[in-house]
Amino acid sequence: MTTWNNLDKLSSFKKLEALKTQVELKKVMSGANGAKRVAEYRVPMSNGLVYSYAAKQVDDKVVDALAELAKEAELTDKYAALYNGEVINTGEKRLVLHQLTRGQLGDDVVADGVNKREFYVKQQERIAEFANKVHAGEIVNEAGEKFTSVVQIGIGGSDLGPRAMYLALENWAKVNNTFKMEAHFISNVDPDDAAAVLKGVDVAHSIFILVSKSGTTLETLTNESFVKDALKNAGLDASKHMIAVTSETSPLAKSDDYLDAFFMDDYIGGRYSSTSSVGGAVLSLAFGPEVFARFLNGAAAEDALAKNEDIKKNPAMLDALIGVYERNVLGYETTAVLPYSQGLSRFPAHLQQLDMESNGKSVNRFGEKVNYVTGPVIFGEPGTNGQHSFYQLLHQGTNIIPLQFVGFKNSQMATDVVIENSTSQQKLCANVAAQIMAFACGKDDDNANKYFEGNRPSSIIVGDQLTPETLGALLAHFENKVMFQGFVWNVNSFDQEGVQLGKTLAKKVLAGDTEDALKAYADMLNI
Repeated sequence: MTTWNNLDKLSSFKKLEALKTQVELKKVMSGANGAKRVAEYRVPMSNGLVYSYAAKQVDDKVVDALAELAKEAELTDKYAALYNGEVINTGEKRLVLHQLTRGQLGDDVVADGVNKREFYVKQQERIAEFANKVHAGEIVNEAGEKFTSVVQIGIGGSDLGPRAMYLALENWAKVNNTFKMEAHFISNVDPDDAAAVLKGVDVAHSIFILVSKSGTTLETLTNESFVKDALKNAGLDASKHMIAVTSETSPLAKSDDYLDAFFMDDYIGGRYSSTSSVGGAVLSLAFGPEVFARFLNGAAAEDALAKNEDIKKNPAMLDALIGVYERNVLGYETTAVLPYSQGLSRFPAHLQQLDMESNGKSVNRFGEKVNYVTGPVIFGEPGTNGQHSFYQLLHQGTNIIPLQFVGFKNSQMATDVVIENSTSQQKLCANVAAQIMAFACGKDDDNANKYFEGNRPSSIIVGDQLTPETLGALLAHFENKVMFQGFVWNVNSFDQEGVQLGKTLAKKVLAGDTEDALKAYADMLNI
């Protein structure tokens, strides 16, 4: 039986606080010592990835203290409790099973009289069969012609994760001849979003995926109506162009409005749903079920690593604990995610939701106020674009912002050009290496405007290439990092009450049930 305690009640945390030495990165990262540190301060991940924390403000004493914290906080036991089917989501009294969508980590999990691993596998098999029939021309539009595009309608986790994963693999799939259909996404209730997507696709040859677990999500159903109107105006039967991803108990599950329905359940939160039917339908249609399966395998391998009790063999746990040290001991408020890969252009946006919706909490799992800070602010953009945007603040601003780089040795498309004796990919990799050292070591200069203080901490995950397997591993790494941090902070990382209040008030505005300032704002917006 695991014990859930607040962070400030753990004796190992008090020991960690006493180690607030702020390792001088200028010293430890310079010269031969720096090269030795880079070689030693790294942890292998799955699928050839490596997590390097050499440029973090930690030393062996801090890492040892983090290991003690992991043990006292019972992190591996809590992870085991999660994947073995305990009720970890205390706010909603639910199991947390997104890892089970990609593999069996422990005991069979039976909920509602159903073996959940078998349930998830069955949905994946049903999606694979459907996608293969679409690709083979066995499922076609009213004119008997093949579908050429897929459009996902959803918001939050039904959009951010699947969209990020699609963009990450789009170019890889084209080069590796697994690209089947273009995918598009409609998420914002702003009518310009749906209108722009519909104007840019061939509606007659598009298949639409409506994603709503409850079948009642206002924004998603509004956009569904937008799409149905477009199909009707084109003289098309919407029911021949739409499928649903929903729960078995929702009004969408057995509706004649859809070609088919694929199921998810209450045990997978939206932001954790990319490896469920929510991501499975669109990715299988876009790239083929085999590519989606490879993506799942990459995530499963990383999930297995997260079971390791030794933090030096558990990259997600070590990454999480270093983040706790930076947040709760060093006092850093923000983390920047900086992928040096164009394919990961929307990955930081997905991580914003994953991290901030999960750990943006000020009460613990039991509803009691905590006396320490929890989740950081997350933001980011791909390099090298970010270098010409917000890196100025990262280098010379008044706040120190920890950085999380991701980089690959090789590009996805294997198309490059040599300019001034180096390729574009070499220039990209040179930039990320240079930035890590520039942030760590800074630059002395008598001109204060050109002086760089340095001591700006960063980590990097390095791989050979962005593939389905490495993408799955990256996704699972960050999901598990967020999970471990939630365990340490003793918060529930799997509910999101913070998104509900605004929805409730918006419904009041639309119903005319408003008062005082809320009505004034509604009038200002001509509602």
